[in-house]
Formats: sequence, C-alpha cells, structure tokens
Amino acid sequence: MHRNAAGIDVGATEHWVAVPEDRDEEPVRRFGAFTADLYALAAWLQQCQIETVVLESTGVYWITLFEVLEERGFDVKLVDAHYARQVPGRKTDVKDCQWLQELHTYGLLHGAFRPEDQVCILRSYLRQRSMLVAMASRAVQHMQKALEQMHLKLTEVVSDINGKTGMEIIHAILAGERDPQRLASHRDRRCKHDQATIAKALEGHWRAEHLFALQQALEQYDPRSRGLKAPSVFLC
Repeated sequence: MHRNAAGIDVGATEHWVAVPEDRDEEPVRRFGAFTADLYALAAWLQQCQIETVVLESTGVYWITLFEVLEERGFDVKLVDAHYARQVPGRKTDVKDCQWLQELHTYGLLHGAFRPEDQVCILRSYLRQRSMLVAMASRAVQHMQKALEQMHLKLTEVVSDINGKTGMEIIHAILAGERDPQRLASHRDRRCKHDQATIAKALEGHWRAEHLFALQQALEQYDPRSRGLKAPSVFLC
C-alpha cells in the first residue's frame, strides 16, 4: 500500500530510521536528536524518495520531529508503540524502525488523531493555562496552611484569601504589620464580616518559619510580590 514508506523509532537522544532496502546502501540509519540532526534526517528521507513516515509516540520527543517532517511535505503518521509491538510476525533481529517501516508498507498501522496546526497551537496555550491555574491553586493552599499555622483565621472571615481584602492583608503582614485593627482596616466594603470580626480573626501567633512559608507561597502565586521580606519575629 505504501511503497515509499519509512519508519522511525523515536528517542530522547537519538532516532533510528528505516527506509526500503533498495533506496540506500545503508537503509537503517541513526540520527541524533538535535535540530540540525532532524533537518539532516528529513533531507535523507527526501533523497530516498520517501513520501510517508510513521513515528512511535514516545513521550514528547516526537513532536518537533513530526512538525519538521510535516513542514517538508511528508505524510506523517503517529502510532502507539505498544500497538506496533503487538502485531504478530516480528523477527527478533529486526530493529523497531524496520518493523514500523514494514508494517506501514503493508498498511497495517493506523495513525493517531492529530488536529490541524491552529488547533494544536490553541491546545498548547490551553494546557499551559490549565497548568498555571493548578499551580496557583496549590500556592493558595500553601498560603492558607501558613496562615492557619500562625492561627490567623483569615480563611474563616473572607471568602477568598486571594481576593482584594485577603491579598492586601497578606501583603501587610509580610510588610511587618501585626496590629489586628490595622490589618482589618484593609477590609473591602463588600466583605460579609465586619471589621471587628476580621480583627479578632487576625490575632495571630507569629513565627518566622511560617511567615517565610507564607512569603514563598505568595511569590509563587504572584511573582510581583518578590522582594517583600518577612521579618524575623517569632512571637508577638
């Protein structure tokens, strides 16, 4: 079905490529994983008159190679390595890339779904956003833990400590403010609890190690907060 087929065994540091035996004196070649190596690999495939290429889906190492080959006009298919190895009839002395090339020649491999390039770009941005949101959520949890360890009940009197009131109070704490009334004065008028209740919740048991943890978590949540120094006050 595919006379001009090649198979590539993708790795982190090297790629093994197999083409039909009549296309080159050395039908199986090893290429490095640097960008220049990927271009050399694509040029060799063009020299061998290859039209379609099959890759194993190994981690994320296949992505750049897939894009380079697709830019060069090859019909590239991505297959599950586990599925390719389960097809019966493989000889033990055959390299993975040769086995992939042979299976692809006979049309026995089905490529995984890969959307259009614009969709791939959008998906990358969305995945990055999702990761950052998850990291921010963990940072908020660390701030809550540090506050609770200092017996500051801020989470009980504000709906979100990463809201306007919560952030202003945390910044004030890390700037050295310890007076509950002054801390509570950062209350936004939309808060459900009054200033007196918030002040009562902010009578803390201050310790430097927990202030340091609070500072670290705040910097993870908001990098603009870098530079705030938690004072070395153990008890107040």
